Amino acid sequence: MGVRKSVYALAAAEVEALREAFLAVMGLRDERGYQYHAGLHGLPLPIQCRHGDILFLPWHRAYLYFFELALQDRVPEVAIPWWDWTSATAHQDGLPPTHAAQAREDGRPNPLFDSEVLLPPAELELVRERLPGALTDDDPPRTRRDPDLPDELPRDRTIRSILGAPTFSDFSFRLENVHNDVHVWVGGSMSAVPVAGFDPVFWSHHAMIDRLWYLWQLAHPGFLPPAQTL
Repeated sequence: MGVRKSVYALAAAEVEALREAFLAVMGLRDERGYQYHAGLHGLPLPIQCRHGDILFLPWHRAYLYFFELALQDRVPEVAIPWWDWTSATAHQDGLPPTHAAQAREDGRPNPLFDSEVLLPPAELELVRERLPGALTDDDPPRTRRDPDLPDELPRDRTIRSILGAPTFSDFSFRLENVHNDVHVWVGGSMSAVPVAGFDPVFWSHHAMIDRLWYLWQLAHPGFLPPAQTL
């Protein structure tokens, strides 16, 4: 069982193991594979993520967990690293180098850079029509990014303020707003909910969100989402 770390703290061997795990699940075309897990976030229907309500954090925690199990079924020691977009490194470089390079050091494609997006023809047509720029023009299409300036990422002082939120509802609402900002900052596929889950950096972004919820839980033991929503 792997332990989640900062993406910036991964050793070279850990980065390679993560890439091999992603590559392995990307090669599967059933419910163990990348297309299945990525598609649970938006398209293809009928399952979609929870946004804008109190289940935002619990839904995405479970989502990360099951995808992480799929990765570990291929490479047991891996875990999804979290991308701290408040860090000085992120504010200098933007996307983490593990995910930003199109090719690995040896020239092979980097599976953390992008992925195919395999959708039914009717849904793909809707994405192209209603979300222009979310996918490449390839056949099949691939994810794409259009990141903003690095220093436009959320700042540590903003997160410290959110971690001080007194209730789960307040914390969840404020953190989701910052979460949305990062999706828009990355641009391309990440800025479009129906296909955001296909971008490999999605998982490290959400690992950061889940980490922040964990830190809030440590400071607020016993606080749960309102029972009537579960």
